[in-house]
Amino acid sequence: MENIYLFMIIALAGLAIADLVVGVSNDAVNFLNSAIGSKAVSFKTIMIVASLGVAIGAIFSSGLMEVARKGIFNPHEFMFSEIMVVFMAVMITDILLLDFFNTVGMPTSTTVSIVFELLGASVAMALIKIGHDGGTFSDVINYINTSKATEIILGILLSVVVAFSVGALVQWVSRLLLSYNFEKKAKWVGAVFGGLALASITYFIFLKGIKGTAFADEKLGMLGGLKIKDFLEQKVLIIMSISVVFWTLLSYLLVSFFKTNIYKLIIIVGTFALALAFAGNDLVNFIGVPIAAWQSYEAWVGSGVAATEFSMGFLADKVPTPTILLVIAGLVMVATLWLSKKAKTVTETEINLSREGDAKERFQPNFLSRGFVRLAMGMSQMSSYILPESWQAKIEKQFEKPVIALTKDKVHELPAFDMVRAAVNLMVAAVLISLATSMKLPLSTTYVTFMVAMGTSLADRAWGSESAVYRVAGVLNVIGGWFFTAIIAFLAAATIAYLINWNVTAMVPVLLLVAILLLVRNYISHKKKSSAIKAEDSLTKAESSSIQGVIHESAANIANVVKRGNKIYTNAINGLAKQDLPLLKKNKKQIVKLSEEVDELRDNVFYFIKNLDESSVGASNFYIHILGYLQDMTQSLEYITKVSHKHVNNNHKKLKFSQIKELKEVDDRFEIFFTNTKKAFDSRSFEEIGNILSRKKEIVSLVTDKIQKQVERTRTEESSPKNTTLYFTILLETKDLLNATMNLLEEYHNAHDASVKPAAIPDSK
Repeated sequence: MENIYLFMIIALAGLAIADLVVGVSNDAVNFLNSAIGSKAVSFKTIMIVASLGVAIGAIFSSGLMEVARKGIFNPHEFMFSEIMVVFMAVMITDILLLDFFNTVGMPTSTTVSIVFELLGASVAMALIKIGHDGGTFSDVINYINTSKATEIILGILLSVVVAFSVGALVQWVSRLLLSYNFEKKAKWVGAVFGGLALASITYFIFLKGIKGTAFADEKLGMLGGLKIKDFLEQKVLIIMSISVVFWTLLSYLLVSFFKTNIYKLIIIVGTFALALAFAGNDLVNFIGVPIAAWQSYEAWVGSGVAATEFSMGFLADKVPTPTILLVIAGLVMVATLWLSKKAKTVTETEINLSREGDAKERFQPNFLSRGFVRLAMGMSQMSSYILPESWQAKIEKQFEKPVIALTKDKVHELPAFDMVRAAVNLMVAAVLISLATSMKLPLSTTYVTFMVAMGTSLADRAWGSESAVYRVAGVLNVIGGWFFTAIIAFLAAATIAYLINWNVTAMVPVLLLVAILLLVRNYISHKKKSSAIKAEDSLTKAESSSIQGVIHESAANIANVVKRGNKIYTNAINGLAKQDLPLLKKNKKQIVKLSEEVDELRDNVFYFIKNLDESSVGASNFYIHILGYLQDMTQSLEYITKVSHKHVNNNHKKLKFSQIKELKEVDDRFEIFFTNTKKAFDSRSFEEIGNILSRKKEIVSLVTDKIQKQVERTRTEESSPKNTTLYFTILLETKDLLNATMNLLEEYHNAHDASVKPAAIPDSK
């Protein structure tokens, strides 16, 4: 049996490394989003600064992994064999849960995850012990530190309300004072703002950075005999007052004599501060459990007592973590920061929710988001009645966004938000976390940074009428995910602990194998999803400003739609012929994806028209007509796919052989038609379109003939209403598909000017 515990220690070491990777991927959003979103400095500089913060924070991290050792359960109530089951269940659950959130690109709290996993596994083990000893359910209170769970729930609620409200208020006041032309304000204005921001952030660095080090408990005579950490917590006003004066004067010198952009400096220092705090305080969430398990194993081996009789009471003592382990953890975290694609996915979620103006909305509105937006609009209207018109005009002037003319090739890409909002995000997050730490309030770093970013977005009017319902829905989804994390972490860890305890020798290897398979599956799924965004056949937005330019530029889109449409139509017919439900189900996904891409092109029409010269407005009419025909094509294909899938999925009577044969004839003729069309657009041989159009009558006659035959069959021999409806629907939609495609071809044939030399086709490599 001793070998199984050694195996568990080795497995926990591997799980610790994996947990560091998935943990950093999730929490990187806390300290990267403001700098990346504002584009204040280069991405490389941001990563270097964040890496330094993570490395230093890890090395000077708290040597006491108390949350994992005694924060949730009472260690003296458990034996070594039981505590190893708890630790194993916690680590397996933690990795799978965090990796799931990373894969879907949702930020969550690693602290909440680890606490509720420890709580769930401990409760499960306590119930097992109580069951064996013949106790009652109320005895669970002797095993569990229930107050910690209550603190975390309170932390979620506090973080959501306080961070959002304070972030919104500070951003509104900052914008009112600085406006969007903040760089043209007087030097002293930037210096005062810099002084306040840098004082807040540096206090945060000292409070959160020093607290976990060995120096924190030292008493200094110059501090009146107080410990360093107690001095930082008790003398907040004195420290902040001196700090504000110092940083304000330094900021003024930097702005006046060294021409320093103080907002960039705030963003750099703030990014470093939050990265330092993340590594220094959240490292326990990733390696605390494995280290506690390793220390428990060492103590048990040295005791010579049986695993089922060795009490874990020693875990209540303070045992420092070896520095070498902290260094290794820091290196893994820095490497993950640079290499993890999932970290970028999670960061993109928060940046897009706080982005200025329009973006591709990821979340769909719901009744709650619509209700909140209507309430906010109502409150805004009420304020317009209360405030004098002169005040309203002055406020509106401060919130006027500067118009930045994009170049025709759109090389210049605007940041998600400006440097003022990025600085406020970092400053407010630092202040709130610092105050919460000094006042012993359980605020979550993840929740604070996320909700501050959302609050500043609202106050900065980044959520306009075009995007508000989507953004609010996104915020509600993320908040819902936080509570979902707590519930699932508790239940999953409890279940896994029960399974491991049932048969340790068999279940540990099995559950580890399952965890590895799920991690690999999520990795492959995320990779495929990322690749799909850059797929070869994906549609691209037109950016030319003339008809001939749009013709040549959009030719690749037409070729892609025709190619994919041909495949979708053929799969629908083949699926019906073979009653192949998986093929039809896959086909539905393909047409939905194609429809979404066409809709996205239509959403871009506004920006396309805005980019046109006055002399090239004709290009907009051409482009709009083309998009309309593409949408008609996808709607016909979508309907054919939908009714085919529905027919087979509902186990309706199979189409007759004669019907399938006729549909295959139509499909074969469409195969030739689509192939010739694709070749014409791929090669930009628009003269060939005339030859394709000349065969329109022939194809229409073929479809009409099949419809007539079915009419005759229905009158004489057809006995299935479902089959008749399906057959007519497919043929009629096929006719609509043909008309839409032919209209598109006619538009190109009439608009193309052969005297204009076709644009060179870019190399696809």
